[in-house]
Amino acid sequence: MNRREAVRSVAFLMGGALSATTIGVFLDGCTSPSANKGSNLFSEDQHLIITEVADVIIPSTKTPGAKAAGVGPFISKMIMECYPEDAQKAFVKGLEDLEDRSKKEYSNSFLKITPKQREQLLGKLRDETVAAQKAEAANKPSGPDLKLEKPMAGPDRYAKSTPYFFAIARDLTLLGYWTSEIGASQALEYVQIPGRYDGCVDLKPGQRVYS
Repeated sequence: MNRREAVRSVAFLMGGALSATTIGVFLDGCTSPSANKGSNLFSEDQHLIITEVADVIIPSTKTPGAKAAGVGPFISKMIMECYPEDAQKAFVKGLEDLEDRSKKEYSNSFLKITPKQREQLLGKLRDETVAAQKAEAANKPSGPDLKLEKPMAGPDRYAKSTPYFFAIARDLTLLGYWTSEIGASQALEYVQIPGRYDGCVDLKPGQRVYS
């Protein structure tokens, strides 16, 4: 299994944990048309910010975090090569807004504020994103009054959802980490050569789940 297949498998296993934008990308086979595909979409500082954002989402604890697993470059590559143009623009705008908020609230660049301040900024952004997603879902037509000329199915049913910077960053941080060598072998219990299938396996207290 190559990395793309692994990422796609993990995406489906995570199911509802992913945003509609990301699910749409993987249902579409990671072939969304993009005007910026392969281009230098991010500035050097933005690449660094992406890495630090991922490391706030999955920091180093008893096991290495997102930065050690190389999740930052993974996110940048996925955005540039797999996400549609509207999601790319939303992500870049999100990076710019995050930098502006950092300077406004802490009088410094996101790259120079403390880890605690980064957590606070991203915590606010997470709460705002969740609220916006709930509001969007509540405003969508549903029930017997919903009338569509053509039923939406497959990737199309996700494509109409608004792309949110934090949701995409969270999605790709989780996907990048759990499909990395560090995530699969150090954060999870890795079995290199699996034996027979056991549908239910008891874990010892404190034991990691299997990858």
